[in-house]
Formats: sequence, structure tokens, C-alpha cells
Amino acid sequence: QVQLVESGGGLVQAGGSLRLSCAASGRTFGNYAVGWFRQAPGKEREFVAVIGWSSSSASYADSVKGRFTISRDNAKNTVYLQMNSLKPEDTAVYYCAAGRGGSLFHSYDYWGQGTQVTVSS
Repeated sequence: QVQLVESGGGLVQAGGSLRLSCAASGRTFGNYAVGWFRQAPGKEREFVAVIGWSSSSASYADSVKGRFTISRDNAKNTVYLQMNSLKPEDTAVYYCAAGRGGSLFHSYDYWGQGTQVTVSS
């Protein structure tokens, strides 16, 4: 069993930066890929980024590529999402999830409660 708690969201102006954290409990956290998803009001949840268990592989949605960076520290049971050059369209609730990986949300078994990111223009 893995429990996930996101933090680091907030209000930021366009062009600014935020770093989200996903803290996990559970001794087997290092065995899972961890992904970030987001959901804006009235829209479906969408894939943002994923990192493999060994940190050697990461992939991103085209909409965030070059602006967001995902990383993990298994010793701290934490995954990070560094978000730079934020745009108003990045406004959403951001969720982290642990599971098999990939861009499909049904590939993930454990989800956090989400953290709100709001980017003002």
C-alpha cells in the first residue's frame, strides 16, 4: 500500500515557477513509476509527466515539455515536479500517482488528493 500527499501548489503569475512535491509512505515506493496528472475545471484529467522507478527514464506531455521537470528521491520517498515559465493554461489541480507508468491514468493504482495550481495572466 502506498499513500501519496501532494504539496507546493499555489497562486503564481504567468512566467513564474512552482515546485510540487509528492511525498509517499510505504516501503515499496521505489518499485513504482510515479506520474503527475492535472485536471482543469470542466476538463478531463490529463497526463503531465512520469518518471520510472530508477529515475533513468522520464517523459512529458508536449504541452509542458521544456518547461516542467520531474525528478525523484527514493531515499526521501518523494517525487518533484519543477514547473517553470508557467502559463494561465497550466491552471489545474495537480495529482501525483504511483503505478506501472505511462500516460494513461488507469495504469496507476495509488493517487494523492491533489494540489491546486493557479496561474494568473
